[in-house]
Amino acid sequence: MPWSNKRRRQTSEHYTFPVKVVVLGGAGFIGSHLVDVLVEAGHEVLVIDNLSKGRLENIAHHIGKKGFAFYREDVLEARRLFELAPEAGAVVHLVAHKIPRYESALKTLTLNTQATVNALELARERGARFILASTSDVYGKSPDQPFREEGDLLLGPSVSRRWAYAVSKIYDEHLTIAYGDEFGLDYVILRYFGTYGPRQYLDWWGGPQGVFLDAIFRGREIEIHGDGKQTRCFTYVVDAARATARAITAPEARGQIINIGNPEEISILDLARLIHKLSGVKEELKIRFVPYSSFTKNYEDPRRRVPDISKMKALLGYEPEVSLVEGLERTIAWYRKEHLASFRPRTL
Repeated sequence: MPWSNKRRRQTSEHYTFPVKVVVLGGAGFIGSHLVDVLVEAGHEVLVIDNLSKGRLENIAHHIGKKGFAFYREDVLEARRLFELAPEAGAVVHLVAHKIPRYESALKTLTLNTQATVNALELARERGARFILASTSDVYGKSPDQPFREEGDLLLGPSVSRRWAYAVSKIYDEHLTIAYGDEFGLDYVILRYFGTYGPRQYLDWWGGPQGVFLDAIFRGREIEIHGDGKQTRCFTYVVDAARATARAITAPEARGQIINIGNPEEISILDLARLIHKLSGVKEELKIRFVPYSSFTKNYEDPRRRVPDISKMKALLGYEPEVSLVEGLERTIAWYRKEHLASFRPRTL
């Protein structure tokens, strides 16, 4: 059954507790961990996900709990969103299509735009705080490191479809801010940096860490794009989820763009070596360097990506609790439990 139509009282600062939270894409990677945090904190949670990338197993342990509901529906179906969520204290929008270098840039641009319009309309009509999941990719090739939320965004040429995802999220950010200006929408924009951990995707949709982990345990060659010296910062998913939960209720976060990340920096080549070391796999690490020209014409990859997390600490009262080594150890333990049954691992 959908939630009741009875609205909760709102304070002058923000919402009373528990908050009714609609999580769009809540069966996905970040979304399911956010749901865990919200349910544990006593919030009422409604998940809407079409399971195109999300997995029912990620949230199955909550089904049947009081105050939790799940609907397999498409966010592009605006009418259904309004029917299923007659009230909400917050709408968290985590739905996105993100890999134009392998798939359709048109799909990335159109799906992300329409999904965000529908999510914004739901939040506006319900008087809810709107949380937009954006990405560190919007910083593009900016030389200003670490990346600050108020800094310039520098993307490559339009002929490189690699930037389609970043363009779609920049548009989403502008659209969200415009809703704030025009309708007084209470919003928070979160730019995530390299989220990883249990339940992550094991293909490039989830980033290099998942691909490397799966290849190492299967005794396969690791593909590293470019020379591997490009650096990234990776955020353990529970840290990202907890910070997102803070954004739902923190009064100071209203109308803000906030980086969600861990400034611990590592090169892609060293990341592969670290995962191999922590995995306990005896076989020597096999690496093949893949030139960017093998993807698409005019493909570009930022050389460095480091977040400034001052606003996350100041406005959300949160900073990362899990180091890269500890987070990878937890991820490897999850992988062993969930994915090793289908093949014989090459371990000690």
